[in-house]
Amino acid sequence: MLNADLHCHSIVSDGTMTPEALAERAKAEGVELWALTDHDEIGGQHRAMAAAKANGMRYLTGTEISVTFAGETVHIVGLGFDPDDAALTLGLKQTRGGRSQRAMEMAEGLAKVGIQGAFEGALKFVSNPELISRTHFARFLVESGVCKETHEVFRKYLTEGKPGYVPHRWASLRDAVHWITEAKGMAVIAHPARYKFTANEEYALFSEFKAHGGLGVEVVTGSHSALEYVRYAATAQEFGLAASRGSDFHCPVESHTNLGGLPFLPGALTPVWELLADRIQ
Repeated sequence: MLNADLHCHSIVSDGTMTPEALAERAKAEGVELWALTDHDEIGGQHRAMAAAKANGMRYLTGTEISVTFAGETVHIVGLGFDPDDAALTLGLKQTRGGRSQRAMEMAEGLAKVGIQGAFEGALKFVSNPELISRTHFARFLVESGVCKETHEVFRKYLTEGKPGYVPHRWASLRDAVHWITEAKGMAVIAHPARYKFTANEEYALFSEFKAHGGLGVEVVTGSHSALEYVRYAATAQEFGLAASRGSDFHCPVESHTNLGGLPFLPGALTPVWELLADRIQ
């Protein structure tokens, strides 16, 4: 059994800790193999690699790419890629491009229900303005006393049909998988239980993902229940996918699951790190 945590976020995207602080926390919590997977960004990878080495941990490069599939936003984690790959870097930059306009439209929607200054307020929580997101708006609304916690903000203001919700057209599934695989990495479907797909839509997602060269799925992750571990272990076996494990840690206060705090993968599955052994730093 390996305590691998292959999904978390730093201040380079929407986390609240630096890559260095995350590495220290991961090591303190018993993580043996770590990956930093910032949203649509790989700018923190060399820092994370150096921090992992300094803390005596093995490391896999990582990112989490936003994809539009069947009208839903789906996240594809990339692991073990070349962090200096030009095509991947360019693709992620293009994916980030629409976030600022989307953020301004979100602020306009919130202003219509009496919440002023949301764009400027959200920017206070952003280290990289290219990556302003709903999470940053949520932190501003908590700070300003509109809601008590970020989960309440999402429920009341930032999900479909609510005042601050604005959809965004992300990368295609094909593009995201190809960017990762052509950079010598592995594409993994992140937290599949979170998507509001019908059974047919989910089957289509997994089928198309595999057809494009995707090789893995997160089975044990911070937002999955014990029953969902079992469900997606079966899905991994059905589609011949390797299994990944990651907390999706963002912040000591906001995150329900700590780095390294998940159950181990079921023994019948092939862990993604077995297929990425030659990519581990």
